[in-house]
Amino acid sequence: MDTKEILKKVRKIEIKTRRLSDHIFGGEYHSSFKGRGMTFSEVRQYQFGDDVRAIDWNVTARYNEPYVKVFEEERELTMMLMVDVSGSELFGTSNQFKKETVTEIAATLAFSATQNNDKVGLILFSDDVELFIPPKKGKSHVLRIIRELIEFKPKSKKTNIATALKFLSSVMKKRAIVFMLSDFMDDDYEKTLKIAGNKHDVTGIRVYDKHDEEILNLGMVPMLDAETGNVQLINTASKSVRNSYKANALRLSDYYVNTFKRSGSGTISTRVDESYVKKLLGYFKHKNK
Repeated sequence: MDTKEILKKVRKIEIKTRRLSDHIFGGEYHSSFKGRGMTFSEVRQYQFGDDVRAIDWNVTARYNEPYVKVFEEERELTMMLMVDVSGSELFGTSNQFKKETVTEIAATLAFSATQNNDKVGLILFSDDVELFIPPKKGKSHVLRIIRELIEFKPKSKKTNIATALKFLSSVMKKRAIVFMLSDFMDDDYEKTLKIAGNKHDVTGIRVYDKHDEEILNLGMVPMLDAETGNVQLINTASKSVRNSYKANALRLSDYYVNTFKRSGSGTISTRVDESYVKKLLGYFKHKNK
């Protein structure tokens, strides 16, 4: 893809997602995450109606009367976008590939953060971290992120979510709002997610295709594994083959939901032929309650 074509695609995504973030997500994003980053300001004497959990017991013991800690909202938040660029993202049987939906969602979130004057960073991962763009402010920075999402060519087609989460924990010392976008065709990341979830506000966004979950009866079909490159002849007429495929997809989907839930993190699941707008709005509104 030449530079002109890339810029054209960036502009197209900017127009679509900027409108969404300006009119829909800007306010929802801000009200969902404001106050999540709190910094200590001072202590003052306890007043009727104060939350007892805010009592500073050391100061209270020193002065022999109750004092509470006062916190103020950090004006500036940091959003980290973690995007899966493995081979399975280049799959789609409906209107577009999973990668294209992921790019649109990431761009919408990035513009929503920019509207709130927050920093945005990017981690592209496969079974290793392929690219890290440190958080910065500004529209030009967001456009650079969108450009990378469109044109980046990963070295590996495999997925390792645990590796990406370890990297996040090592580079992000301060609390961040983290969105991980993937089809989550991986497991064994519960421990690393728990560590990241204790420090950051993490949300998983699962973008999947209907045929990730079940295959049609098409007889003998050569199938390419997008992550290994292996081609195998599969008998899709076999009910046991179709059931096995479906059971494995369900296992990975359940692992994703349950693992994120146990770590105190949020989840969104959207199919490429569904409206991700409704899913995101519903999630933000639920967080506001």
